[in-house]
Amino acid sequence: MFAALTGLLASSCAGQDTPAQNGSPRTSASQDQPAPKQPSEGEPAQSSSKQNQPAQDQPSQNQPAENQPSQSPPAPSSSKQKQPQQRQAPQNQPAQNSTPITLDNSETIFSVLTALNTCGYDLDLAISDPTRSNVRAEVQRNIQGSAEARAAQAAVCDFYQRHVAVRDANRNLSQYISLALYMDGAPHFMPRMKEEELPPDAAAIAGFGTLMEHFYEKAGLHSIWERHRRDYAEAVRRYHEPLANMVLDTEVYLKQPSAQYLGRTFTIYLDFMGSPNETDARNYGAAYYVVVFPAPNTTSESALKMNQIRHTFLHYEMDPLADKHYSSIKRLEPLLQSVQRAPLEESFKTDISLLVTECLVRAIEIRTTGHKVEEAMRAQAVDDAVKQGYILTRYFYDAVVAFEKDPAGIRGEYGGMLENVDLRKEEKAASLVQFASVASPELVRLSRPEERRMLITAEKRLAAGDPKGAQELAQAALDRKIGDQGRALFILAEVAVANKNRDGAQDNFQKAIASSKDPTVLGWSHVYLGRILDMKEERDAAVEHYRAALNTGGELPEIKAAAERGLERAYEPPAKPQPQ
Repeated sequence: MFAALTGLLASSCAGQDTPAQNGSPRTSASQDQPAPKQPSEGEPAQSSSKQNQPAQDQPSQNQPAENQPSQSPPAPSSSKQKQPQQRQAPQNQPAQNSTPITLDNSETIFSVLTALNTCGYDLDLAISDPTRSNVRAEVQRNIQGSAEARAAQAAVCDFYQRHVAVRDANRNLSQYISLALYMDGAPHFMPRMKEEELPPDAAAIAGFGTLMEHFYEKAGLHSIWERHRRDYAEAVRRYHEPLANMVLDTEVYLKQPSAQYLGRTFTIYLDFMGSPNETDARNYGAAYYVVVFPAPNTTSESALKMNQIRHTFLHYEMDPLADKHYSSIKRLEPLLQSVQRAPLEESFKTDISLLVTECLVRAIEIRTTGHKVEEAMRAQAVDDAVKQGYILTRYFYDAVVAFEKDPAGIRGEYGGMLENVDLRKEEKAASLVQFASVASPELVRLSRPEERRMLITAEKRLAAGDPKGAQELAQAALDRKIGDQGRALFILAEVAVANKNRDGAQDNFQKAIASSKDPTVLGWSHVYLGRILDMKEERDAAVEHYRAALNTGGELPEIKAAAERGLERAYEPPAKPQPQ
């Protein structure tokens, strides 16, 4: 009786595609897009507030670019900005002063955030740049004058309210920024890749693009964007010099140019339509993004969020070194046991590479915080970091003090820093730490393509008739907290179906519903629970799940059709074919 359900579940996985090899979004040549063109060797990255060029799908090579002497640093590329005179830069710069750093704005991000501003996103509106209120007022006038615009707004706002991921308004906004970075630009706003290839937070709201396209047209967002281009250009001008100085100072300290590795990009987007108290930073493979919401008419580093930008930039510089020294970092894995009581985000408790890199980044930040900061204040900052769970911060702080006196760059010294960690000494020191009750949240959100690929591979193995292999991968993802935990549970439920374990399937589908925000996982889990309950002759309970499927995944045609069939009549597996 379970054979038909097994076939239906397998067919839902058979259409999965292999994810794109490059984690960074691409752009359209005709539109202003979030993702910059990735520079080829010796070619400066170009950016314009009017037009961005197509990105090149270049995987990170983790190889140094061909080095040529240069007397000036790779200043960030920005709209119509001349590179300011700078101090002596690190030697061995790439040819023609190429830079992977871009400072710009994006009509796509502007449009998405503007839409959310019409739907109740008011965080810190009173202290935002006047441009935000002006844009909101102009949009509101357009909406009031058009019934079609009001209908488009209602559809967008209904979607927004039904996909609230968390109660924190900025965290909820973050998923829309994530999606915007993967969108085709105006006027279409469609994701440039398959839903399963998107970061988990973006995948959960992939259907937003269709609604956004209609709202963009009916609310006249393009004309509003054009009217405020000068405001955005002025913001880019304000940030250009402080950003160039931050890049230079960091490169001088690390003795390493930012173009050290080919195929890596660092992009800062400025937009007025979010809270000036917030910053959104993320890493997609070889691409790093920071979205900043400028405060009104200020040039102070704290108001410009330069510390947050620098934190992300340090990850941009340090992350590839961690990848290159995987074996040396893996030796330190026993330290993960020492931080299980710490108030760290779960990823730092399960991935030693993330923990080591964050400790080093924080040590560098503390060491380079202002020339007038007393050493006692730096020592206190180190102690605070250790108590939050970043237990190697003190070791790396001492290591970078020694590094400052050595002519070698961080690329040459990094391996030695790792090899000199006395594991037993650090484990003992960590055992004596009285951890704080809370830790400051990490700024940079990660989306690792290889981790997303683990669940995609599990689905492919199940579709190919290898439930054991699928189960091993899904269970590994669950144990290591990789990717969407609800999706991993959904795959385990599918495996149980394949193995004719109806109770196991029912249990894991229910767990998937409790763990996931993904409409696909939620919708299909309810459909399959309805079918299982129909086969148990529990029709009333089955109907409730079919209705839940329409509410959670009804925007997806396949789920809608399956749920409506379940409501019309109880599920009955097809009769087995009779032998000839």
